[in-house]
Amino acid sequence: MMAHKSKYENKTMWVVLLTAITMVVEIVFGLTTKSMALLADGIHMGSHVLAIGLSWVAYVIVRKVSKSEKFKGNSDKILSLSGYSSGLMLLIFAIVILIEAVQRFYNPVDIVYKEAILVAIIGLVVNIASAFLLHHDHEHSDHNIRAAYLHVIADALTSVSAILGLVAAMIWDIPFIDTIAAIISSFVIVKWSIGLLKDSGKVLLDIEHEHHHGHSH
Repeated sequence: MMAHKSKYENKTMWVVLLTAITMVVEIVFGLTTKSMALLADGIHMGSHVLAIGLSWVAYVIVRKVSKSEKFKGNSDKILSLSGYSSGLMLLIFAIVILIEAVQRFYNPVDIVYKEAILVAIIGLVVNIASAFLLHHDHEHSDHNIRAAYLHVIADALTSVSAILGLVAAMIWDIPFIDTIAAIISSFVIVKWSIGLLKDSGKVLLDIEHEHHHGHSH
């Protein structure tokens, strides 16, 4: 099992770096081009850098405590705790998208379509690359890697819905399609995050033992 953890540690580190670079590029270009879309996506990438960074730190801690003679606890609980925290972040992130989308209905804004679509495509490419890196076997997975993977997939989903919504809005000139796409995405992400909170919460409360979790999907 430790081999899988060290493998996940390296993979999560690469995803953190990839997401952080994209975040910096998007924020810098967002500020220089005065693009709200780029800036918003850059800040939003920041929330994923934090969440996936948390997953990476959890693997580092597990590696350190596994070598420590003094640590008598269950190191898998650290991964479940990180997964649980990450699930909470995912839930907050979905609620924020939902609130912003509802506000858009009441206060429509002019969208620079081509630029916004380009941003969403960049985000999607980065997320697909990250998803490939974080892909894992359920048999050997833990809540930590699942949380990191869900953050990347959630981000990819919002990018896809943004692209579809923006293209439809641009072609048929129906700006609120973009908003509806965002609302649908956030409901899906809420469902995922609640699933993750339930699964990792059970382990933290000793409701089910870790060796059963391979079958609990």
